[in-house]
Amino acid sequence: MLGRNGVSGAQVVLGAAAVLGACFGASAFAPPPPQLAGIALRFRHAGAVRMAAGDIRAQSQPSQLAIAGDIRAQMQETYEPRISRRSLPSLAALLVLLAPGSPAAALPPQFGELETEIRDLLAEDADWGAGIVRLAWHASGTYDRISKTGGSQRGTIRFQEELAQGANVGLDAVVERLQELKDNHPDISYGDFYTFAGARAIEILGGPKIPWRSGRVDAIDPAEMSPDGRLPTPDVGGPPQNAAALRQVFGRMGFKDQEIVALSGAHAIGRCRPSMTGYIGPWTFTPRQFSNQYFVNLVEQTWIENEIHEGLLQYRAAGKNNATQYESNIMMLPSDIALIEDPAFRKVVEEYARDEKRFFKDFAAAFSRLLELGTKNLRG
Repeated sequence: MLGRNGVSGAQVVLGAAAVLGACFGASAFAPPPPQLAGIALRFRHAGAVRMAAGDIRAQSQPSQLAIAGDIRAQMQETYEPRISRRSLPSLAALLVLLAPGSPAAALPPQFGELETEIRDLLAEDADWGAGIVRLAWHASGTYDRISKTGGSQRGTIRFQEELAQGANVGLDAVVERLQELKDNHPDISYGDFYTFAGARAIEILGGPKIPWRSGRVDAIDPAEMSPDGRLPTPDVGGPPQNAAALRQVFGRMGFKDQEIVALSGAHAIGRCRPSMTGYIGPWTFTPRQFSNQYFVNLVEQTWIENEIHEGLLQYRAAGKNNATQYESNIMMLPSDIALIEDPAFRKVVEEYARDEKRFFKDFAAAFSRLLELGTKNLRG
């Protein structure tokens, strides 16, 4: 989509990033502070992006600085009392969401408001992030490509009957916490609400931008929910059995080996809690930060069987040099260990351990596809 004078949204983003960086001396843009999200939405309506679109093709440094000076003057006049001069360059990152023709620009404005609320929630307590991602995952991962049933289209995971299914234990707390945000947006369906929140949580916690579209229509009857047993299980036997179970569950949704491993990388965030599943501990040293650390740990750590309850097996990291307490606190589930015991899975694990950029790219594509399973007539 082209703006004034035939300038694309992408050019606006790149140009605005360049001039803001030049103006404020930023060599790279950090993730935007939460308070900038709402400011950016209002600033877009003030016409700054459209102004830049008309003039950004100017190649001379004086012209760029003049544009930057105008942008800076407008921002400082309105917002400087609330945000520091140093943080203003990070607004450029938000222009990706706001420039003409971008997916977010095509979404109704309430999604921008919702994103601000999600950012505020996670700034207050980032531990909710993993639960939000898990909720979006479980809302979508019930899809069956043969029967064309399940998925996120109907928002059925909000029903107590579906939350009571074994794989969804603990998600009732996430649903309850998010309802405070949902009440602010009655026009957004639950299917859109949960999947949008999950997509944005990945990005807010440091992960890739997840392509996302709206248009899911909620069911009104729990009878439309998917049957129990469609989501992955942590342990069905030894590594060969667990690898086969992963392929069966993900294959029902239409995913191949590479996508199975990529989606498993969501275990970079969060932890298991014994009150929910019986398992205990985080997968990584940074459970509030999305990264490729899950794959690095799978490859680099030595994993030892640890029966935490009778018949309930997980793995702990032996660590290096006789294991520090810090290293021994991380864990893996039997289904995680299957990824390094199966040769085809392990090849992808090793690739992602070496190349976080590749993992982010593949995860974004697979997670976006997951969130759209079973949907129709989406927009954006």
